[in-house]
Amino acid sequence: MTLAHHNRLREDALRIWRAGVEAVLADRLVRRNVRIEDEHLIIGEFDPLSIPLASIGRIAVVGAGKAGAGMVAGIESVFHPPWADRFQLGGWVNVPDDCVRPSERIHLHPARPPGVNEPTAQGVWGTERILAIVRSLTDRDLCICLISGGGSALLPLPAPGITLKDKLIVTRLLSGAGANIAELNTVRKALSLVKGGGLLRACGAGTLISLIISDVLGDPLSLIASGPTVPEPVPPHEAPAVLQRYPEVKSALPPHLMDWLQSGGKTAAVHAGGGPRRVHHFVIGNNAAAVDAAALEAERLGYRHACVSSPCLEGPAEEIGAHLARQALVMRAQGAVNCLISGGEPTVRLAPPDIRGRGGRNQQLVLAAAQALWQDGARGIALLSGGTDGEDGPTDAAGAVVDADVIARAKDMKLDPAAFLARNDAYSFFERTDGLIKTGPTHTNVCDVRVVLARQD
Repeated sequence: MTLAHHNRLREDALRIWRAGVEAVLADRLVRRNVRIEDEHLIIGEFDPLSIPLASIGRIAVVGAGKAGAGMVAGIESVFHPPWADRFQLGGWVNVPDDCVRPSERIHLHPARPPGVNEPTAQGVWGTERILAIVRSLTDRDLCICLISGGGSALLPLPAPGITLKDKLIVTRLLSGAGANIAELNTVRKALSLVKGGGLLRACGAGTLISLIISDVLGDPLSLIASGPTVPEPVPPHEAPAVLQRYPEVKSALPPHLMDWLQSGGKTAAVHAGGGPRRVHHFVIGNNAAAVDAAALEAERLGYRHACVSSPCLEGPAEEIGAHLARQALVMRAQGAVNCLISGGEPTVRLAPPDIRGRGGRNQQLVLAAAQALWQDGARGIALLSGGTDGEDGPTDAAGAVVDADVIARAKDMKLDPAAFLARNDAYSFFERTDGLIKTGPTHTNVCDVRVVLARQD
């Protein structure tokens, strides 16, 4: 296969991946699901909710997530003047620092630095402002909550007796041990005043509508951004049960933190409260939508494709990467299908801090695929994985791609993929071999999309 064909495979894989991301851009999703018709506010594409405009007092928009800026842009385009004036449209949404952009009436608050998916003091301050807004609402008012991936870190408010430092300790230990998003958010909810329905119970509006862009496979409402508007507080036994699965984390926690998590009485006190009389949740974007759109682009480019969006949490990134590499070899040999598109979110167990490099789950997955294709050389194969938010771990890359050129460069430089894998240093490997995918913030987040292309000689 010629160099031109190698480049074409890589370019096509990127075009297919980008089509998936573009299909779930936040402003488009909001405009598709929120509209004003015949003096009614219509929410949702399928089985829509209709609210008479005459019944609405104020409209307050709050929320948190990596897609927050795009969602705000969508809302403000729907409620343009004079609607914005009529309903005193305003609000506050916490987003990553590099996602802040100009808005008309809804404040975008920088709640954490780029690439650092952890709660901060700025995030706490922003969350307090959000709670002040929702508490000020009355029964005639409408609260629209914009929720997207990354919301757990962007909407922090520790429970009484818990500090921000405590939450950071727990999050870092569980993440380092390879805990999945369900386990992380179960523990986060037990330590928070706003997660697990806390925002819902603080809200004084008569109606609360949550518009959700899901970054959790299967779209479980209670786990997306740790469910701030879902009336399902975490049962007292669930957080301790998570820690039982990670004895190294349990033994490293400060005693007062373990006491809190094991105290059902304290947890019950945290989750006391009321909330609006009418609550509606709409998932307006998810991983399956991105995968479907990517598949349409693959078909348009002439590929015979298969696609799947994982309905549940996935296992280690290294295992998934090696599996995709094996599938690529089968595709190349048999030729019936030459494009595989998949969506999901794997886990990564982190190396000790003293040897740990740079990377993210997508880069780790692709590096594992590169290792599996090492002897073959990836002739006629392009395999990529990227986070739809444009952010993969604490790096400026969305993910990575491996093809014959990447492996040839790595061999020329005598790079050992196993060594980079062992220390979670995939970024350094792909930076040197021109395999990184960099997009900047995409203003959406629906987990990861992977594309595998294979062509016979």
